Amino acid sequence: MKRFAQLFNELDASTATNAKVDALKRYFAQASDADAAWAVYFLSGGKPRQVVPTAVLRTLAQQRAGIAPWLFDECYQAVGDLAETIAHVLPVAPQLSDVGLAEWVEKRLLPLREVTPEQQAERITAYWDELDATGRFLLTKLIGGGFRVGVSKLLVQRALAAHAGLDAKLVAQRMMGYTDKSVRPDAALYRNLLTHDSVPQADSGQPYPFFLAHALELAPADFEAKLGPPSDWLVEWKYDGIRAQVVRRGGNIWVWSRGEELITDRFPEVVALAGQLPDGTVLDGEILVWKDNQPAAFNLLQQRIGRKTLNKKVLADAPVSFIAYDLLEWQGDDVREWPQQQRREKLLDLTRHTTLSVSPTEQRASWQALAELREESRARGVEGFMLKHHAARYGSGRTKADGTWWKWKIDPLTVDAVLIYAQAGHGRRASVYTDYTFAVWSRPPKDASEAQAVIDAIERREPAQPEALQLVAFAKAYSGLTDEEFREIDRVIRTTTLEKFGPVRSVKPSLVFELGFEGINQSPRHKSGIAVRFPRMLRIRNDKPLHEADTLATLQALMNLEA
Repeated sequence: MKRFAQLFNELDASTATNAKVDALKRYFAQASDADAAWAVYFLSGGKPRQVVPTAVLRTLAQQRAGIAPWLFDECYQAVGDLAETIAHVLPVAPQLSDVGLAEWVEKRLLPLREVTPEQQAERITAYWDELDATGRFLLTKLIGGGFRVGVSKLLVQRALAAHAGLDAKLVAQRMMGYTDKSVRPDAALYRNLLTHDSVPQADSGQPYPFFLAHALELAPADFEAKLGPPSDWLVEWKYDGIRAQVVRRGGNIWVWSRGEELITDRFPEVVALAGQLPDGTVLDGEILVWKDNQPAAFNLLQQRIGRKTLNKKVLADAPVSFIAYDLLEWQGDDVREWPQQQRREKLLDLTRHTTLSVSPTEQRASWQALAELREESRARGVEGFMLKHHAARYGSGRTKADGTWWKWKIDPLTVDAVLIYAQAGHGRRASVYTDYTFAVWSRPPKDASEAQAVIDAIERREPAQPEALQLVAFAKAYSGLTDEEFREIDRVIRTTTLEKFGPVRSVKPSLVFELGFEGINQSPRHKSGIAVRFPRMLRIRNDKPLHEADTLATLQALMNLEA
């Protein structure tokens, strides 16, 4: 744990890519294979499920530190992160241990699930007494299931490749599925990542790294100069579903999400479709709920994602399909180096006598004509276009080295909303309020004075009356602003705080933001009755008074537009 804590400090202290890669290389050169296996897992996004509730950790830390709950709460408010607060309030460890990361996880952390609460308390307290502040922070994060660090999986792959003298693309391919919940990292798995011998995959369900597109933010008039003629490009509709790979090898079928989660059991319809493929085939595509001859809203697909049991009603209400748009493996051979057009032709040939659907393409004489067609996206239930150059290879991650894919998305839906709650961020943002809750008016205020009366009532802590004008929360967002803008808003939040609820502050409504989001739908789980997808802050509307912020009717109109 000591070495992993040192690595964490180095990664957290630097913003330079090369410095992070160098720190990772030093760690891999010194760590045992078993420790490195778990380090790769955690640094690449692997998260074992929560072992002990955070409320229990909080109580234990108060008792071990010998401080009152109110004082712990004040410390938490100042720090903004529970694990960091615990690490600071605990007394200095009497003696630091040199137990490795693998032993910490396998023999200490994971067995906590199987013991009584009394034994959990005794063990966790003893573990804290073996670690310094960084080690305690990391252990608490791992126990609570909230570990995050400022390093991307791509950098981990680069460091491993440099350490082993391998091509980073090969390491990326071998790492696919490494963080799936069914995987238990160990020394052998780690050595498999770094071996110079070929790793057979004839009977393996391992997918390939996903090729990711870049956002295209140009006016259509500039497309010709940057991209050339549209005839050089494969133009597909961009679907809003689950990106997935279907793997057919050795008589078996695996379905993987882009998040490297094995989701085969959740989508029997996709497995049935894949059963028509010959062995040695891997397809890239999108899982969608398909109704009335077009893709349904994403929220219907979400109902399938969260279901552990698939009964007849669920399958009937949200029938899924798989839309294939690329061929990655054919007859057991990796064909990602084939040009896009060649892979497309083989994909069409492969699926011609099956019921598998292939993404339709559009052809127009000019980019302007395609731009006009793109305006139909919402009516078609899609997000815009995907542009793939005919000569592009299938790369790994978001790279332009193998050719380019562009996502030409339609503009997001937008509303002007009022900031009403705030919470501190994580990592470097732990001391800054960056996670915000936004509200809209229940109806349009008659004028500025009526809106001000609502603000005055909020300041007096008066509960809103059911039929009266009020601000109704509908979305949370934490991205879209610069660091300087976040600091500016943080100052406002601290001077306008009305109440504190643990880490959350309610603030006097005074700021209007333009929010953008990809989709909107009804949601009985939210007070507003509405949920939005991927909300983010587009700008601070210092030019807009509170009474001119949008209303529930605005959201309803956008929902009708989406229907």
